[in-house]
Amino acid sequence: MSRVAGDEQFHAHGHATDGIARIGPNAIIRMIEALREQVGDAETARLFGLAALSHHLVHAPDHMVDERDVVAIHTVVRAELGIARARAVGRQAGLLTADYLLANRIPKPIQPILKVLPAAISARILLAAIGKHSWTFAGSGIFTAVPGHPVRFRIAGNPVCRGARAEGPVCDYYGATFERLFRTLVHRNARVIETACEAAGAPACAFEIRWR
Repeated sequence: MSRVAGDEQFHAHGHATDGIARIGPNAIIRMIEALREQVGDAETARLFGLAALSHHLVHAPDHMVDERDVVAIHTVVRAELGIARARAVGRQAGLLTADYLLANRIPKPIQPILKVLPAAISARILLAAIGKHSWTFAGSGIFTAVPGHPVRFRIAGNPVCRGARAEGPVCDYYGATFERLFRTLVHRNARVIETACEAAGAPACAFEIRWR
């Protein structure tokens, strides 16, 4: 469901009719690509095996995946590679996800229009579009966003860091995805900072996007 209160847009997405929350396949496919590039095929196979997800290496998913698969692979990568390396993998996977969205999901005719509009207007349009599709990346989590400068968005019940414990933010997957999209379509200086993270004890993972 979704509702709008003032400038803040709320997008809450629970479970599917079968009780299983799902996330778009990019969350798995781009992690495979990032891991293969950073640690190699053998280590990627080992990590996916530990997460009981080897089947995704045999047949890359072409449909929505159980969000528990996303939780599992991020959990294993953090445990096996450490927080710093896991963040680097997550960041690369996020950049790859954004590149895929730009090439295949965001309509080509609208992209040059967003690039020439004032950044504040482009940001509002892009944020609204992302909000409408937040179920594809937040799963059972709750995505909220506030336009303006900085743009602020939050994910409560974040599947990427679910169950994690860390001293600081670990959700580079989302940060990198948004940063690439905003740098490409809104302003070349756009930068995303995660200001709070559930892994560090916050009630939700919070991000800011600034370009000036």
